[in-house]
Amino acid sequence: MHPTDLVQAQLDAYNDRDLDRFLAAYADEVRLYRPPVEAPALIGKPALAAFYRPRRFNVPGVRADLVPRQTSGHLVVDHERIPGLAADPIEALLVFRVIGGLITEVWVYHPTS
Repeated sequence: MHPTDLVQAQLDAYNDRDLDRFLAAYADEVRLYRPPVEAPALIGKPALAAFYRPRRFNVPGVRADLVPRQTSGHLVVDHERIPGLAADPIEALLVFRVIGGLITEVWVYHPTS
């Protein structure tokens, strides 16, 4: 699967609120970063599930709308507009590293990071 197809599959699962399908796109030891902090904010699928289940998948009206997407080899960069978390949609940039057919690292840049 091409990296953009994998990232799109996890975005579709996110918007469908399908946690199992969402997690299937990620490596077991995925690392999620929230710069400027250098240390990972989350490590591993269990931590990813523990964050996303209550804070995204159980919040009515939350979705991510893709604005543009760019790719460079194994990196996919999404600009997303995320309504439903605050009074106004949150703008976020997400950088996904895809290795071996799974998302291994994600860097999330947004005002609430």
